[in-house]
Order: sequence, then C-alpha cells, then structure tokens
Amino acid sequence: MRNFDLHSHSNVSDGTLTPTALAERAKSNGVDVWAMTDHDEIGGIAEARVAAKALDLPYVPGVEISITWSGQTVHIVGLQIDETNPILVNGLASVRGGREQRAREMSAQLEKIGIPGAFEGALKFVGNPDLISRTHFARYLIESGVCSNLQDAFTHYLGDGAQGYVPHRWATLQNAVEWIRAADGVAVIAHPGRYKFTEMQFDALFNEFKELGGAAIEVTTGSHTPDQYDYYAKVANTYGFLASRGSDFHGPGESRVELGALPPLPSGVRPVWHDWHI
Repeated sequence: MRNFDLHSHSNVSDGTLTPTALAERAKSNGVDVWAMTDHDEIGGIAEARVAAKALDLPYVPGVEISITWSGQTVHIVGLQIDETNPILVNGLASVRGGREQRAREMSAQLEKIGIPGAFEGALKFVGNPDLISRTHFARYLIESGVCSNLQDAFTHYLGDGAQGYVPHRWATLQNAVEWIRAADGVAVIAHPGRYKFTEMQFDALFNEFKELGGAAIEVTTGSHTPDQYDYYAKVANTYGFLASRGSDFHGPGESRVELGALPPLPSGVRPVWHDWHI
C-alpha cells in the first residue's frame, strides 16, 4: 500500500522547514505521494515541485484555506490545484489581508497580561510576513519560557477565548470551495475532529460542503485519535465523501505525528486519490 501524506506545511506559512527540506524529509520517511498544503499561500509550490521531482517523489500541489463557519475557524484543504488560477490566487490574497493587524492586536492583548514584545518575538519565526499566525506567537512564548510547548501556548494564551486570542474574519465555506474548484482542485475538510461543533452543526457543515461541491474529509490525520479514524471513516461513507490522509506536519519536535508516519486509512472508505494517475 502506497504511503500518501497529503497535508503538511513549510516555512512559507507556519512550518519550520523549507519546501525543499520538507520534500527531503517526506522522501526519507517513506512517503510515496506527498502534498504540501501551506496556509492560504501557494508561494512555495514551485520550489516543492522542483525538489520533489529531483527526489523522484510524486507531488500533489495543495493549499489549506482558513474559513469562518458558524463562528469558528475551519480549514479546507485543496488538492491537485492549479496554483496559477487567478480566481484562487486573488482569493488567497484576500484571505491573507488583515493578518498583520490581527497579530498586533494579539501582541497588545498579551502585553496587558505581562508578556511584552510578542509581535516582534513572533516575527523572528516568520518565513513569510504576510502569514504571521498564532503558531509563530506560540513559538515565541516557548522561546521566552512562558510556555513549555505549542499545546500549552494555545490552551492558555492563543486558543479561542484565551487571553491573547483575537478573532479574524476569514473566507466563507463557499469562497474556499469555489476557489479550489475553479483551480481544478479537490476540496477536503481538514481534521474535522478538531472542531467544537454540535452534532447538528456538523450535519449542516457536511451537507453544505457537499452541496457546494466539496469532495472529501480527512479521516486519518495527525489531529485525530485512533478512535476518530474509524468514526470519520463512517462519516465519510454516510455523506458520500472520499477519505483523505495527512499528517499535518509542521516541523520536527512540534508535530503530533511525523511526516509519513500515519497508519493507513480504515478499510471500507474510498481514498481521495482513487482516480489519480500518479
């Protein structure tokens, strides 16, 4: 069985490795088909494609789009996209707008509770200033000794409702699916097990996503527990979704699952790659 890892991040968004280093790690870890899915950014795809080709590693161009749905941030992965499509390019540019202002507001919130210099501290970890994010703030909190790890930083300072949290108005679900489909891509709901929706809200999300042309959900992902692998396999079959698989790897030592180290998809689901000629 081929090892597909269809969700990972480089330092073009909030990962720690360059696209080239990420490709090399995927290859050395036994990944057979790899996708890099940076947050709201396709600027690293050209480098990733070249690096993967040099390694004889089949590569899937991808992106992860942040949306707001029912008051929460949800991530929609696009796979097999044409990153030159102007609808996608312009849409992603609109999503990236406003990140700096949000980051400055987060810094001000943290300063109020005795953590100064967070904006400048976070910037040290940013590869692309247009994509400064909570993960960069978390790395600063770890470096400064305020937190011991990423989970600690999000739980106490950066997660929804925490003292340093500032909401951002992302794209809509319709925006994300339309942009991905315009670029001939496959739209996937990333790590559904992370979202704090009621059963009724999940039903509404899945139905709306399907009506808009969404095709898949992540079933086996670094954000899910083993029990959730089976649960979301059943969800995929219930709603007629394809099943995707990806580690959501961000960097050595800070990701829940190493690149390429996930178990296979549960039996009985149809993989998102079932008709890909790779």
